[in-house]
Amino acid sequence: MEENKEEFNNKTQDQKVEQQKEAVKQDAKGLFKSFSTFLKELLDFRNDTDRESTIELIKADIPFKGATAWILICSIFIASIGLNANSIPVVIGAMLISPLMGPILGMGMSIAVNDIDTLRKSLVNFVVMVVLSVITAWLFFWLFPLKEESSELLARTKPDIRDVLIAFFGGMALIIARTKKGTIASVIFGVAIATALMPPLCTVGFGLAIGKYDYAIGAMYLFIINTIFIGLATFLVLKLLRFPMIRYANSAKRKLTARIASILALVVMIPALYTFWVTLNESKAYGDFESFIANEVDANENLYLRKPIYDYNNRTLKLFFDGEISEATASDLHNEILKYESISDFKLTVRGNKARGIDQVSKAYDRSIEQINRLEKENSQLLDEIEDLKIQIAGLETSLREANKVIPVKVLPYASIAKDAKIRFPDLERLGYGEVLQSNFLKVDTVKVIFPRWKFKVSDSLNAIRVRSLQEWITKEMKTDTLHIE
Repeated sequence: MEENKEEFNNKTQDQKVEQQKEAVKQDAKGLFKSFSTFLKELLDFRNDTDRESTIELIKADIPFKGATAWILICSIFIASIGLNANSIPVVIGAMLISPLMGPILGMGMSIAVNDIDTLRKSLVNFVVMVVLSVITAWLFFWLFPLKEESSELLARTKPDIRDVLIAFFGGMALIIARTKKGTIASVIFGVAIATALMPPLCTVGFGLAIGKYDYAIGAMYLFIINTIFIGLATFLVLKLLRFPMIRYANSAKRKLTARIASILALVVMIPALYTFWVTLNESKAYGDFESFIANEVDANENLYLRKPIYDYNNRTLKLFFDGEISEATASDLHNEILKYESISDFKLTVRGNKARGIDQVSKAYDRSIEQINRLEKENSQLLDEIEDLKIQIAGLETSLREANKVIPVKVLPYASIAKDAKIRFPDLERLGYGEVLQSNFLKVDTVKVIFPRWKFKVSDSLNAIRVRSLQEWITKEMKTDTLHIE
C-alpha cells in the first residue's frame, strides 16, 4: 500500500514538472512571438507603399530635356566652381538642385518590373545626361584660368569599397523614400548629397581639361559605382516589395536578369575592394611613419630634423638633419624603424649637414635674443606698474595726512593724560583710547572709548570702583561728556 502511495506521489511530481516545463515553453514561444511581431511592425514597410504613384514619379523624372537640361548645366557649373574653390557648401548646393538621379532610378525600376520601353528611355537619357555633364565641366575647367588640383577634386579620383557602400545604402534609402506614401523629401536631399553623383562627373571634365586622364578614369569609375549600386538597390527593393511586372518574364529570364545584375555588381566591386586595400595599407604606413618621427626622432633632443621625405610608392624614407649625424645614431634609427611593421621594409636614408650646425647655433642665439627682448618688455611693464602704484600710495598718504590734521590736538593731551594715569593708578598696566562708531539703527554716533588693562585682578566690586574712578578722572581731564570704558 505504501509503495503504491509513493509511486502515485512520484507520478504526481513528474506531472507537475512536465506542466512547468510546458508552461516555460509556452512563455518562451509567446515572448519570441511578441518580439517577432515587434520587429515586423518596426521594419516592415510594405504596407506603407504606393506602387502606382512610385512608378509614375520615377517615370516623370526620367526625361531629360528643356528645363531639366538647363538645371543640370547650371548645377554642373556650380559644382565645378565649388570643386575648383575647394568649397564644400557650394558643391552640396549644386548636388541638391541636380536632376541626375531620375534616369538611374528609372533603370533600376524598369529592370525590376520588366519594362523594356522605360529601360530604353532611361538608358538614352542617362547617356545624354553623362555626356552633357562632362562637356559642361570640361568647358568650365578648360576656359577657367585657375586649375588647381583641390582636395575636393582629388577625393573623387580613387574610389574604394566605402563608396560602394555609400551608393548602395544611399540608393536603398532613396527608393524606400520614393515608395512611401508621401515622399520623404529630406531623405531624397540627403541621398543626393551622400551619393555625390555630380562631383565625379565634374572631376572627369577636369581631368580631360588638364590632360590627366587617370583622374578622369578614376572619377568616371566612381560615377559608375554610384550608378550601378543605386540602380541595384532600386532593383532589390522593388523586388522585395513585389511591384507588379508590366511584361511577364519566365523563370529562366528572371534568373538571368538577377544573375547579370549580381555579376555586374561584383565586377564593379573588385577594383573598389583593391583600392580600399591599397588605401588601408597607405594609411597604416603613414601612421607608422608619423609615430616613428614622433617617438624616435622628435623625442631625441640631440636630433634636429630639418626635412623628412616620405615616399610610399617607392618605399623610401629620407631624413635630413641639421648638424652631424654619427654612424651610431644612424644605425639606431635603422634598427628602430624595424619596430614599425608597415614601414619596416622602407629604405631609410639618414643624412646630416655639418654646415647646418652653425645655422642651428644661430637659430638658438636668435631664440635667446627674442626671449631676452620679451623679458625686458615684461620687466618694463612691471616697472611702469610699480611707478603707478607709487603714485597711488603717495596720493593715499596725502589724503591720510589731510584727514588727520586734527589728530595732534587730541593725541598730545591724551599722551599727557596717559602719563598721569600711570601715576594715579599704579596697578594700571596699559591704557588704550579710541573713537568708535556706534549705531542704534536710527542714527550713528561717535563714542570715545577707553581700554584699560590692569596688572592684578580684583573682585568685581573693587574692580567697579577703580574703573569708575578712572572713568571720572579721564572724563574730567579730556573735557568730554561721554566716555565709555571697555
